[in-house]
Amino acid sequence: MTVTEPAPSRAPVPPLAARARGVGGSPVREILAVTARPEVINFAGGLPAPELFDQDGIAAAFREVLELTPAQALQYSTTEGEPALRTALAARVTAQGLPTAPDDLLVTTGSQQALSLLATALIEPGDTVLVESPCYLAALQVFALAGARVVSVPGDEDGVDPAALEEAVLRERPKLLYLVPTFQNPTGRTMPAPRRRAVAAVAARQGVWIVEDDPYGELRYDGERVPWIAAHPGAEDRVVLLGSLSKVMAPGLRLGWLRAPAELRRACAVAKQAADLHTPTVNQLAAARYLDVLDTHVARVRAVYGERRDAMLAALPDALPEGSVWTRPEGGMFLWARLPDPYDTTALLPQVVRQDVAYVPGAPFYAADPDRSTLRLCFVTQTPDEIQEGLRRLGRGLAAR
Repeated sequence: MTVTEPAPSRAPVPPLAARARGVGGSPVREILAVTARPEVINFAGGLPAPELFDQDGIAAAFREVLELTPAQALQYSTTEGEPALRTALAARVTAQGLPTAPDDLLVTTGSQQALSLLATALIEPGDTVLVESPCYLAALQVFALAGARVVSVPGDEDGVDPAALEEAVLRERPKLLYLVPTFQNPTGRTMPAPRRRAVAAVAARQGVWIVEDDPYGELRYDGERVPWIAAHPGAEDRVVLLGSLSKVMAPGLRLGWLRAPAELRRACAVAKQAADLHTPTVNQLAAARYLDVLDTHVARVRAVYGERRDAMLAALPDALPEGSVWTRPEGGMFLWARLPDPYDTTALLPQVVRQDVAYVPGAPFYAADPDRSTLRLCFVTQTPDEIQEGLRRLGRGLAAR
C-alpha cells in the first residue's frame, strides 16, 4: 500500500513593501523590449550611437590601468570615489565655470544612482518634490519609490516659471526641486541664463534644495554654453549638480558624479556605502585616464549628432500631421512634438510599431494631467538616411489612424 504524505501547510510570504507595490516599471524600457527587432527604427530609446564609442581609446585606458596599477584597479576603493577621477572631474567642472575641489564630488554608479542617493538622504515618505512638466520619467520613478508627493510647476518653452515656482514653494513647502535645465529630457529645451538666475533666487529666498541634473550639457550643436544654476549667487549652499560620462564616453561604464554641500554629500556617501560600497575601481581609473582625450572625442560626437538632429528637423514637417508643433533643441538627444487634437500617442503607438518604427508617448513624462498628444523622439542613434526612412514610416503609421 502506498502512503501519501500530506502536503505541508504553506503560509503566504510577507508582502512587498508598499513603495514597491505602488511603483510600476519604466514605460521606455517596456517599449524598448517590444521594439528590439532589428528592422525597427527606434526613436524611443535614449541611447548614444554605439558606432561612435571610442573603443580603441577606452580599451587603451583600461590596458594602461591594468598593466601599470593592477593591484589598485582590481581592489576595493573608497566610497567617495578614486582620487584620480575626482581630481580630473573637479578640474573639468572648474574649467566650465564652477570652482570645484575633488572633495566636493562623490562618484556614483551613473547619475541615476545619484538621484537615488539623494532621495535616500533627503526624502521622507510624504515629502513634496517639485518637478518640471514634463519631467524625466526615471526621476519620477525615483521620487515615487521614495514615497514622495510629486507636484509639477507650470512653465513655458524656457522651463519652469519663477513666479509659479515661488508660489508652489510657499504653498507646498517642498523638500527639493528637480530640474534638467540644459537640453531637457524629454523636451530638449534649455533654460536661459536670466531664468536660471531667477530660479536660484527663489531657492535662496525660500530655502529649498535644487537638484540640477546635467547629463547632456556637453552635447551642444548651436549657441553658447549657459552657466549652471549652481554657479549663480545664492545657489552655493543649496544646489546639487549631477553629471555623467554615459552620454559622452560610454553608458556601460556606469560613471556619474554629484557635487553637493558637505553635509548632504556625506549623507549620500553613507547611502552609497549601503547600496554598493563604491563604483567599480577599474572603471574609475580608466575614465580618469580617458578624460585627457575626452574633448577630442566629444567634438567628433557633436558633429555627427548635430547632423542627425538637422536631418530629423528637416523631415518632420512631412511626417507629422498638419497642426503639429515641435521643439528645435540646441543640443542633447531629444526633441518633443505635440500633435493636434484628438491624436493620442499612447493609443497610436501599436499601429505605428507595425510600420517598424517607434517613439515614446509623452504621457509617462507627466507627474499629473498628461498631454496625450505629445511624443518624444531621440535623434542620435540613427543615421540621417535611417532618420528619413523612420519618419516616413512614422507618417504612414500616424495617417493609418
